[in-house]
Amino acid sequence: MEDWVYGGFGLYIHWPFCQAKCPYCDFNSFVSKEIDQTKWRDAYIVELRRTAALTPNRVLNSVFFGGGTPSLMDPQIVDDILQEVQKNWTIANDIEITLEANPTSVEAGRFADFRAAGINRVSMGIQSLNDQDLRKLGRTHSVSEGIAAFETARNEFERVSFDLIYARQGQTLQDWNAELGQALEMAVDHLSLYQLTIEDGTAFGDRFAAGKLRDLPNDDNAADMYFATQELTSKHGMKSYEVSNHAKVGSESRHNLIYWNGGDYIGIGPGAHGRLTNNGIRYATETELSPVAWLSKVAKNGSGQTIQDAMTRQDELTERFTMGLRLATGVDLGRLGLENHQKSFENSWLAEDQIIEVAQESLIVTAKGRPVLNAVIVELLRLLD
Repeated sequence: MEDWVYGGFGLYIHWPFCQAKCPYCDFNSFVSKEIDQTKWRDAYIVELRRTAALTPNRVLNSVFFGGGTPSLMDPQIVDDILQEVQKNWTIANDIEITLEANPTSVEAGRFADFRAAGINRVSMGIQSLNDQDLRKLGRTHSVSEGIAAFETARNEFERVSFDLIYARQGQTLQDWNAELGQALEMAVDHLSLYQLTIEDGTAFGDRFAAGKLRDLPNDDNAADMYFATQELTSKHGMKSYEVSNHAKVGSESRHNLIYWNGGDYIGIGPGAHGRLTNNGIRYATETELSPVAWLSKVAKNGSGQTIQDAMTRQDELTERFTMGLRLATGVDLGRLGLENHQKSFENSWLAEDQIIEVAQESLIVTAKGRPVLNAVIVELLRLLD
């Protein structure tokens, strides 16, 4: 059995358009006044047929419409895409089909139609339960709109997740505890809770570099918020199963677990990445970043893909550690062919300091190690040399 099967097989469809560009966002997203959605549907269908030919006889475990803001898509376009998906792959009985959505009344008004099209899970970008902070984050909805949209979503879908950002400007630990408590009372089965990071190339990145992004919590205060997050979510039965993701048992994001568990996935749309195994070789794929250029490339060449690189053994190990060690369950050393390194990990200073633990053949980063995960991964990879 090929290794990817242990992680599953998914499809990611990137819708690159938003109503506005959030100042913290470094995703491949754009604001456009006019969008020919029929042209986009046709391009997605071309790509679906091309990639299906590369992945025959596979069972599809998940579909994820990400962005951008895919809830701005016409529900009929989503319906057409999902009908094409069903023509091209065998669909798992428990397939998860997720749509990312902004919590506005306009988009919430489409939820029934999205459900009818086949969407069975929604992930909502609420981001804050504080109106002033929503404005700072460049969001176009208010708290009351967000809560109303969320209530609409939970009435339409059995599975609903939403995102919040913490360590925001001027936010205190007390503020975050109160906000997270409110979020946990609202939550259905899943929460994504991200610390605000300042990325180069974003509006926040530019302001920070110019010394104009003030009142950010310092590292110690941000760490306190992280640990408070773990404590509160655990008390509410939504323990962290991944560094930033919390769920009731059985409600973890199946699509994201494919990424973290080293499964295969197709990436369609501008800037989408993929991982595909063919004839025992795992390939990293990338697509054209520009929406205009991607559409043109698909129309002319029948493919929006720009890169298909065979991954080396070192590439795969680095990626599996980087992704898999984000999970509370860690990585399976036997599956990675690293059984002979188990003693090295067990005898390392990381294990002695309780930053990692090795249980049977699973290598796990502990709660103590998670706040410094990137540094831990560097050290673990060094131990493989």
